[in-house]
Amino acid sequence: MDTRTEQTVLSKARHRSAKPHASKKAAVIILATLVLAIIGAVLFYPDPIQAELTTVTQGPMQVTINNQGQVRAHDKYVVAAPVAARLERIELHEGDSIKKDQVLATLYAIPLDARQQQEVVARYEAAQALAREARLRAQRAQLDLRLASSERARIERLVKEKFVSPQAAEKAVSAESTSRAELNAARSREQAAIADVKAAEAALNSLPSAQGNARRPLRLTAPVNGYVLKVHEKSERTVAAGTPLITLGDPDKYEIVVDILSTDAVKVKPGNTMLLEGWGGSKTLRAKVRLVEPVAFTKISALGVEEQRVNVIADPIDPLGALGDGYRVEARIVIWSGDNVTKVAGSSLFRVGEKWHVFAVEGGRAQEWEVQIGQRNQEEAQIISGLQSGAKVIRYPSNEIEDGVRVKPRS
Repeated sequence: MDTRTEQTVLSKARHRSAKPHASKKAAVIILATLVLAIIGAVLFYPDPIQAELTTVTQGPMQVTINNQGQVRAHDKYVVAAPVAARLERIELHEGDSIKKDQVLATLYAIPLDARQQQEVVARYEAAQALAREARLRAQRAQLDLRLASSERARIERLVKEKFVSPQAAEKAVSAESTSRAELNAARSREQAAIADVKAAEAALNSLPSAQGNARRPLRLTAPVNGYVLKVHEKSERTVAAGTPLITLGDPDKYEIVVDILSTDAVKVKPGNTMLLEGWGGSKTLRAKVRLVEPVAFTKISALGVEEQRVNVIADPIDPLGALGDGYRVEARIVIWSGDNVTKVAGSSLFRVGEKWHVFAVEGGRAQEWEVQIGQRNQEEAQIISGLQSGAKVIRYPSNEIEDGVRVKPRS
């Protein structure tokens, strides 16, 4: 073999031995590149955003109008001096129980001239007229109650025969309850008017004559069983005609008064349930709305803003226990309720234009969904479509949350 051939053979041998070394070196470079890429991804890939999650649930829901209210006596009776007289000291105190026809105060009328005596006679005749009016109103209220009772029975019969909806029966029951309450109020007004007649008659009979006949004492009696709310004039002194002496209340008849914004009052209807809380006991008491007063009044809020407010009056359903006239309560007026509602925390909703959206969590990532909501209260919102019960959604979504980002529950 010559020298040239020998060099060619040696060159090919060296080339074949160098090829495996180059392949191994390339594999090492590729592997190192992959390791560096993984390390970079771990170091620089953004961490999942922590978020508070809540669950879409199914259950009862209420929409309420909340505000402070107070308990007050349904019927108050102000016993006043029918004529100018000298008042003997009143020994009664606030909170004392009194019986019907019990003597409350004793007066001795001051001699009157002819004009004043005519005023006493006119006051007696006016009291008689008001008593007749109160009696007629009570009779009318009794007829209205009788009509409401017959209408309720007729509606209930039609509901059983499936001619009308059950809501009609509820309205009929509410109308009957309202008529019964009006009858009780009319009877109370009639009793007060009769008491005024007795007081005016006593004043008329006890008038001293100008010739100096002996003065007879004028004794004012209680028109109903009840208790003393306030003693206006306790000490012995001379009082003018019409001066309030004692205010009485009926312990068996209370009502709840809550003032709310006029924009909320239009949503309240007679028959709505009122829940009483924060009155000092652990139990939630129930009442039923009897009247939404038709006239609003102006009230200055704590921030100095003028507000138009309306009184809502409710009758207790549960016994009020130790609550008395003027006691404060926290009232919640239920204007809508549902027993089996798909609902979500209201803090998970946000606006996109005119639509409501939420961020649902699936596979550890946030998914932005459009939802349709119905009723809403301070804590929850009714879901009509867009979410199913059991779905996880983000509560208080921040600006960092976007569609598709990774999230993890905040511990």
